[in-house]
Amino acid sequence: MTTLSSLLTESADGQIGILMSALSGIAMALAVALAMTVYFRLSYRTWRDVVRHGLATLAALVLFAFAAYDMRHAAAAYLGLNPSKPAVEFEIRMPRETLTAVSDTQIELHTDRNQTLALVGGVQELGDGRSVLRGAVALSQRTADRVLVVNLPGKGTFEFRLRLPAEPHRSEQFGPWHLADRIASPMTGAVAPQDGYTIRYRVL
Repeated sequence: MTTLSSLLTESADGQIGILMSALSGIAMALAVALAMTVYFRLSYRTWRDVVRHGLATLAALVLFAFAAYDMRHAAAAYLGLNPSKPAVEFEIRMPRETLTAVSDTQIELHTDRNQTLALVGGVQELGDGRSVLRGAVALSQRTADRVLVVNLPGKGTFEFRLRLPAEPHRSEQFGPWHLADRIASPMTGAVAPQDGYTIRYRVL
């Protein structure tokens, strides 16, 4: 669970990242401007100088573009919009009587490196005795070992293995439905039938 101290730490790290990117961009711009000023004043205006001036200008534009991209990337990461960290949007289909209290539902993504709390989006009734639980979770680690663990108090723990590579590609459509890999009873820990519990997901 995210605490206030961890939020403050992440905020401080993000601000430091943006500040360092801004300082590096300013330093780079000043260095290029100084070098070009000295170069233009000391050089002769021949056709070779024109070519050299053009190459120097192109190099300066590339450096400026790199500095702007670096600052934009740091700012996006600080705001939680870093495109290098995708997320999984999921839908879990189960019997309606199993899903009674959404507010008590806790969903976590377990990997071989960390655990991440998922965001529960809501529930939709299908009209056939089943409900669909929606949510999303960030993929902060590069690993293929990912298990979505759904804890329903008084009902059991449901585990769904995400069949994704370590660096998954984003997708517009949801994938096929998959059966639950494990369902544990809250009382005995026994494995229950998985036929009524399925999941599908896509990478954002």
